[in-house]
Amino acid sequence: MTKQDLVNDAAAKAGVTKKAAGEVLEAVLDAITASLKKGNNVTITGFGTFRVSHRAARTGVNPRNPSQKIKIPAMKLPAFKAGKSLKDAVR
Repeated sequence: MTKQDLVNDAAAKAGVTKKAAGEVLEAVLDAITASLKKGNNVTITGFGTFRVSHRAARTGVNPRNPSQKIKIPAMKLPAFKAGKSLKDAVR
């Protein structure tokens, strides 16, 4: 399912225009992104939790030159943990 498919389904189920549904979806995604940038978790009851995961710095191998070691810096990554209702619906 693409973003446009999601907008189309939401518009049909809510009885609003595709433009309005698209704007609401963009606003929700922007709010989730802004919250994750601040380091906060976003919990949607019954759906799941978006959180920031931390990956430690490590030493890797350069794929073009396997004898060369490279330093991979620490970074933050977005992560999602599905809620019980979503897991049960998918099963």
